[in-house]
Amino acid sequence: MNRRTFVKTTAAAGAGLGLAPYIARGGVSANDKIVVGFIGVNSRGNAVAQAFARQPGAEVGFICDVDDRALARCIRDVAAIQGKQPEGLTDLRRLLARSDVDAVGIAMPDHWHAPAALLAMQAGKHVYLEKPGSHNPRESEMLVEAQRKYNRVVQLGTQQRSAPASIQAMAEIAEGLIGRPYYGKAWYASARGSIGFGKEAPVPDWLHYDLWQGPAPRTPYRDNVIHYNWHWFRHWGTGEVCNNGTHELDVCRWALGVEYPLRVTSSGGRYHFNDDWEFFDTQLVTFDFEDDKTIVWEGRSCNPLPHYGRGRGASIHGTEGTIVIDRQGYIVYDLDNKEVKRVEEGDADAGLNTVGAGDLTDRHVANFLSAIARGTDLHQPIDSGQRSVLMCHLGNIAQYTGRTLYIDQRNGHIVGDPQAMAFWSRTYEPGWEPSV
Repeated sequence: MNRRTFVKTTAAAGAGLGLAPYIARGGVSANDKIVVGFIGVNSRGNAVAQAFARQPGAEVGFICDVDDRALARCIRDVAAIQGKQPEGLTDLRRLLARSDVDAVGIAMPDHWHAPAALLAMQAGKHVYLEKPGSHNPRESEMLVEAQRKYNRVVQLGTQQRSAPASIQAMAEIAEGLIGRPYYGKAWYASARGSIGFGKEAPVPDWLHYDLWQGPAPRTPYRDNVIHYNWHWFRHWGTGEVCNNGTHELDVCRWALGVEYPLRVTSSGGRYHFNDDWEFFDTQLVTFDFEDDKTIVWEGRSCNPLPHYGRGRGASIHGTEGTIVIDRQGYIVYDLDNKEVKRVEEGDADAGLNTVGAGDLTDRHVANFLSAIARGTDLHQPIDSGQRSVLMCHLGNIAQYTGRTLYIDQRNGHIVGDPQAMAFWSRTYEPGWEPSV
């Protein structure tokens, strides 16, 4: 069954699955749970699937992955938590066609994020979507259009939006904690090694490579792409600014209360190693906004010197002070650089590893389930989340073109630059083109 046939057969089946049945019963009990299918569980996905299994209002009924090893591992890990073994599937279309699945979690590679989420919404499922959620700006737009069309609950997995300390910090910034905030700096500094030069190789017997490629045009299997290194290839990934910058840029946008930038410039390159890595291990992106506000992203994938003792985070600067925020909490400084307040998060998510499991993920998952069960407001609805992701995409496009991008404040599109707008979408494998 190809994608087009699947959409036709599942859209009708999912048409009646909305929020009303959940909201009407006033909550979710131990005997009346939201059944979740989780797709993509090699690393981060396994951690988020376990977070769903820990929630009393949910049951992970199905695990789906194209890696037979990851599939077996996650089934085992989830069963150990919830005391019930989920069913394993390889093809996400089989999962989405099931009427006994209420919601799906998606932690697949970036090229699969939006196509899988669109198929899920068309099948009547609510969606918990790991960041960045889209491979290009057009997919960002399609996600928002589909959420409105199908009336699904769609949460982007930027879990710091559910951090109590971060929520408190944002409230205090709005109340004038640092005066008028006008500048945000987001950063990520790590020590990633070289990915070398890959070569074509036989597909491993544990991998369903055609399904792994999905909507991406077909290429031969290479031995330095799967699993994690796909991040650094433009065919499947979106680079460090989307991989980790999504989180910190979102914090800055949240704190400054801004939407679309006016101008975007980027500089940097692949400086540290000579290998197959196609993105940038060093990148500095500047986003200028209305009302005299600016956000800067500094990505250093291969040099780990921290800022403020933190390998990742955000600093918000205002007329009366500065606040430094990360997943561990926040610190406030006055204009004399004196620390005047410190709030610790407690059991926060890991910062620099590739899994990022912890209390913030649990809270973000719980918020998603509560939105389905009770109509609770989402902490990161897809329309807000994709505005932050668009900043990341624009940063990449500015780097590709080597010039300043000027942005339409109505829709975030690049104006007066057809060459830059050519990066707005991508080419898809025939039969797998996403649609709303």
